[in-house]
Order: sequence, then structure tokens, then C-alpha cells
Amino acid sequence: QVQLVESGGGLVQAGDSLRLSCTASGRTFSPYIMGWFRQAPGKEREFVAAINWSLSDAPYADFVKGRFTISRDNAKNTVYLQMNSLKPEDTAVYYCAAAPVRTTRSEEYHYWGQGTQVTVSS
Repeated sequence: QVQLVESGGGLVQAGDSLRLSCTASGRTFSPYIMGWFRQAPGKEREFVAAINWSLSDAPYADFVKGRFTISRDNAKNTVYLQMNSLKPEDTAVYYCAAAPVRTTRSEEYHYWGQGTQVTVSS
């Protein structure tokens, strides 16, 4: 089992930045692909970004390219999502998740955090 705990969400204004963190405990963190997803009210959960253990592969959803950056510190068992130039449409609950293979599909992620709320006001 891998336990994931997100932090760093909050209420910000459009154009501001936030950094989300997700710390893992339990089984070895390094082999897993770590991803960020988000879910806005009334919408399906959607992929945001992911990163592999060697930091060599980090796919992003088109709607965050150039604004969000995913990173991870394997020594700290932590993955980050730096979010810049936030827009009201970025408002959602953000979840981190762990998968055994490279994927952007939520159903292939085995472990999930509880989520952290990000609200961007206009």
C-alpha cells in the first residue's frame, strides 16, 4: 500500500501561483509514476500531469502546458505541482495518484490522495 497526502491548496486570485505537494508513505515510492488529476464540480476527473521516477518523462495536459510544472523528490517521497498564471477555470479539487506504468488514464492509477481544493477567483 502507498498512502498519499496532498497539501498546498487554497484560495488565490487569477494570475497567482500555488505549489501543491504530495507526500507518500508505505511502499517504496520511487518506482511509481506519480500523477496529478483534478475534478471540478459537475465534471469528470481529468489528467493534469505525471512524472516518472527518473524525471525523464513528464506528460502534461494541453490546458496546463507552459503554466504548470510537475517535479518529484524521491529522497523525500514527494511530488510537486507548481501552478503559475492560475485561471478561474483551474478551480478544482486536485488529487495526486500513483501508477505502476506510464499512463494518463485515471483508472490505471492504483493509489490516490484525499485531494486538496484549489479555488481561483477572477
